[in-house]
Amino acid sequence: MDIEPSRPTTKNPPAQFAGDVWLDVVAAPHEPDQRMTVAIVRFAPGARTAWHSHARGQYLRVTQGVARFGRRDGTVIEAHAGQTVYTPPGEDHWHAASPDSYMEHIAMLEAGDDPARTTVWKEHITDDEYSGPVAAPGTADR
Repeated sequence: MDIEPSRPTTKNPPAQFAGDVWLDVVAAPHEPDQRMTVAIVRFAPGARTAWHSHARGQYLRVTQGVARFGRRDGTVIEAHAGQTVYTPPGEDHWHAASPDSYMEHIAMLEAGDDPARTTVWKEHITDDEYSGPVAAPGTADR
């Protein structure tokens, strides 16, 4: 058993994020058969990811602020501190801070069989997609 060494906070790249977003890795695989990665991600107000998907899905636990999540069908939901959002494998989505508050979430995902396909980054979301109407609670469920 070991205490993990501290890793520096990194700023996420503009090719995949719009606005200021910072990442702190909590856990990453040590052995070839391990898949789990966990990170704390902090978004400035209005900051957002580009469209992307994950080979094995993703869990996002909102720990501070208000988060926005969007799907290709135009659905936008908001989640608050203490809520967890699950995105299934292969589903295109984005996540962001609301326009007027910082947001922090814990991102949890497993590496895909092909590590290069664990997260597939796509185009940036538009302002219209980000500002779309927020679905009433419970209406965005499958």
